[in-house]
Amino acid sequence: MGTYVPNTVKEQQDMLNSMGYSKVEELFSNIPEEVRMKRPLDIPDGLSEMEVRRKLIQIAEKNKVFKSIFRGCGAYRHYIPSLVKQITSKEEFVTAYTPYQAEISQGTLQAIFEFQTMICELTGLDVANASVYDGATAAAEAVIMCRERKRKKAVISATVNLDITETIKTYCSGTDTEIVTVPEKQGRTDLEKLEEYAGEETSCILIQQPNYYGQLEDCDAVKKIADKNGAKFIMSCNPISLGILKTPGEYGADIAVGEGQPLGMPLAFGGPYLGFMAASESMMRKLPGRIVGETKDTKGRRAFVLTLQAREQHIRREKASSNICSNQALCALTASVCLSVMGKKGLEQAAALCISKAHYLAGRLCELEGYGLVYTGEFFHEFVTTCQGDARRVMEGLEQHGILGGYPLQGENSGNILWCATEMNSKEEMDELIKILQEVNG
Repeated sequence: MGTYVPNTVKEQQDMLNSMGYSKVEELFSNIPEEVRMKRPLDIPDGLSEMEVRRKLIQIAEKNKVFKSIFRGCGAYRHYIPSLVKQITSKEEFVTAYTPYQAEISQGTLQAIFEFQTMICELTGLDVANASVYDGATAAAEAVIMCRERKRKKAVISATVNLDITETIKTYCSGTDTEIVTVPEKQGRTDLEKLEEYAGEETSCILIQQPNYYGQLEDCDAVKKIADKNGAKFIMSCNPISLGILKTPGEYGADIAVGEGQPLGMPLAFGGPYLGFMAASESMMRKLPGRIVGETKDTKGRRAFVLTLQAREQHIRREKASSNICSNQALCALTASVCLSVMGKKGLEQAAALCISKAHYLAGRLCELEGYGLVYTGEFFHEFVTTCQGDARRVMEGLEQHGILGGYPLQGENSGNILWCATEMNSKEEMDELIKILQEVNG
């Protein structure tokens, strides 16, 4: 921090004097002598700022930084406007923590309020919360909030990212919630099986849009099946795709969740990321985390308050349905600043570029011998192709040229590759990828 200055010896002595002590040992006099440490801590000596910087650079140089990335799987490389980091790096934002004394934390509350408002606009739903850790956690929390006394079965599509499904299973492992996985058919949810698996004991149906394979699901059909069985409809969404695709609200979803990383957060080796949740008004009181509302103070001025927060999360934890406590306000602020800077048109343009570039890349890959689209359905910015030879060895060949290629799939799709293209991938990058693949396969 720019204004952080360690205490000097004189300042430490002044503090001791103000408490009536003459030396530090007196401050800890109530600690038994036999448990005190009589030797210095086994840590290196302090370094100057220049030495610390040099050390950190040496450590950072061990990282592999790719000039081109064609991999997604839930974490995506998108353009981050320079204003995003400039604003969110301000000390008053970086040091903000959980608003336990909420009403005196007006800046933090406003940041959360603006984030909630934008998520509602993005998803087309009535209310959004804050402080969800990541997209997988958001999906797990959504499943839990749908659970009822006579409805304890959650139906999840096999086309949902496996990390999300595993997180849901972990969250539900301590309850009697039954997790049922619906198989996929040609890269999308098997609707016939979904209708077969869903029933009156089903609490919710969760699908991912676009799904793990990049395919666009038939959400209207899923909504009909959910309504037929009285189940809640949960959509796990890519926020950038919502700039051009139908929103969860337009599909009639009860809850929308997703990973907010594409909204201004770098890949950063997996975090910190940000989950978002939005729901219909009827589900509002079941939302975990925090809901910040706008009001007026005694002088009629605009003010913000914690409108809803489950006290059980803090003081009656054994009865809590959620344990979201730590604040994700900095990540939420990052997403808010990114959305504000991009605006509606910017988000639409980014989404359109993702689609056009992914389709261009798919077309070029299909020109290569041994490569072809595995699924014929519509896709957003990810798609699956076959591969000539060992997919992992092909990716290793690309890495030698500074390119992070697609993700080699496992299981039934073993040998195939999941590719991704965003607005960050130029035509020259994609053409270079094709040329190198020809050499690798040659």
